[in-house]
Amino acid sequence: MKAFTITKNDAGQRVDKFLIKMLKTMPKSLVYKSLRKKRIKVNGKRAQENLILNEGDLLEAYINDEFFETPKETHAFLRLTSAPLNIVYEDENLLVVHKPQGLSVHADETATPDTLINRIQRYLYDKGEYRPDEDMTFAPALAHRIDRNTTGLVLAAKNAETLRILCEKIRDREIKKTYLCITKGHLPKEKDTLRAFHRKDEKQKLAQIFDTPAPGTKEMITGYRVIKRYRAHDLAEVKLITGRTHQIRAHMAHIGHPLLGDGKYGHLGKNPLLTRQALLAYKLRFEFTDDGGILSYLNGKEIAISHPVLVPPHIEAKL
Repeated sequence: MKAFTITKNDAGQRVDKFLIKMLKTMPKSLVYKSLRKKRIKVNGKRAQENLILNEGDLLEAYINDEFFETPKETHAFLRLTSAPLNIVYEDENLLVVHKPQGLSVHADETATPDTLINRIQRYLYDKGEYRPDEDMTFAPALAHRIDRNTTGLVLAAKNAETLRILCEKIRDREIKKTYLCITKGHLPKEKDTLRAFHRKDEKQKLAQIFDTPAPGTKEMITGYRVIKRYRAHDLAEVKLITGRTHQIRAHMAHIGHPLLGDGKYGHLGKNPLLTRQALLAYKLRFEFTDDGGILSYLNGKEIAISHPVLVPPHIEAKL
């Protein structure tokens, strides 16, 4: 028998969902069988599968110990030692970090433990703010993601309530994201709002863009303004009105101005100036339509990289 006291981060969910998350190696059928056989008790009483857990509840599980085997060594973040983390903003609920170009936000096919989320979890673990042995189903998590070869700001939640609010606000477009990019050629207008229709090709991992609605498409809206015109390129500030996969890269390529260094949506050619897209997520602004719950203090706040750099000076001189 194992006993657990439900923490704030684990509260608010059904007991069956909690058990499925906690007992990762246990088949779901056995989880529900244990509930039917009265092998799960909360505060000394049999737990129905739809029981909502509260902070401080005592959960007792009369289940074989093998399903609880989760040694600390299984946490990928512990395999990191002193991986750098560029923190732009931090408080008791969240982090805003500047992800470097080339670093994946989550684990990918390379299976490397060196990802942005693992760096964040290691940082919070070393600070004593992340205790995986206490929070059984929650771990610090990213509220959104950016491409591996895009650099810039990413939001990470330290607790479950913050993660829920951030995801909700991003979905409702109450967290505004602003990017800088360098395009090939000069954009047709100094300032414009682009509209098109987007469809993600899962097999090719590409965004397909259409001028008119097509089966499986969603509307895509991208605003931009030119900040600086070089000889053969533009530096532009871009605001995402919608949030589609590869939106900025695909939309700019669709109008004939792919991002500098973007081999997926553009053509690098011989001796390219860059081999990774010139795209930087440099500013976040919180514009809540309600009080924002425990994050109400963020309403109206803007977080930005103070001195954004897209390309080094020797490359900028060639633009």
